[in-house]
Amino acid sequence: MDFPSALRERRTRRHISQLDLALRAGTTQRHVSFIESGRSVPGRNMVVRLAESLELPLRERNELLTTAGYAPVYVESSLDDPGLAPVRTAIDHILRGHLPYPALVADRRGDLIAANSAFDLITEGVAAELVGPGTNVYRLALHPDGLAPRILNLAEWARHILARLGHLEELRAELAEYVPEPGPTDGLLGFAVPLRLRSSYGELRLMTTVTTFATAIDVTLAELKLEAFLPADQATAEALVAAATAAGPDAC
Repeated sequence: MDFPSALRERRTRRHISQLDLALRAGTTQRHVSFIESGRSVPGRNMVVRLAESLELPLRERNELLTTAGYAPVYVESSLDDPGLAPVRTAIDHILRGHLPYPALVADRRGDLIAANSAFDLITEGVAAELVGPGTNVYRLALHPDGLAPRILNLAEWARHILARLGHLEELRAELAEYVPEPGPTDGLLGFAVPLRLRSSYGELRLMTTVTTFATAIDVTLAELKLEAFLPADQATAEALVAAATAAGPDAC
């Protein structure tokens, strides 16, 4: 795809008019129109401004720059890079801070980076190859050897998972094969889809929050997601505290 087509595709996907994009980027609608028609070749700074104005993820901003013939602006470091040591420390601190509630950090593909000790209650009884750093948390959630047999509202929860996988077509196709037909949607909290999970401490009703590093300028860091599981009722809160207490002081 050439740059004019790539820019137009991203703009229309976000339902932004040429005029709105021009105003955001500090240029004119005429200039944006000329760029999208190939009649004008934007400079590197203009490409960056257009990408920022579209609020593209950093990876897509780099792709847009490359398509326009410029070098990427945003670095993509390994988490093992010494420069990201403060990030790893922050991740450990955040995961511990969510105890006694389960929490994990995953990358853009859903591959597990780290999890706190409370996450063990979520994964109890699953196949060993589906658990641990580098395994995929979406596959863990829906695989027959993963959480699926213990999820009481599997069809409902599966729709929530699959809706997050638009950028991972192969994985989405694989996991969709595991999903049962949708059933009634009774029992929702009204604002979030709860995960209803059988555990050794009884049924857990959990809702999730997802946090990102909003000011990141490194592609790897920007794509990390911290997902925390929070109790949706008092019984679940008490069960999570009881599980943490039984696991020892480091799990509280």
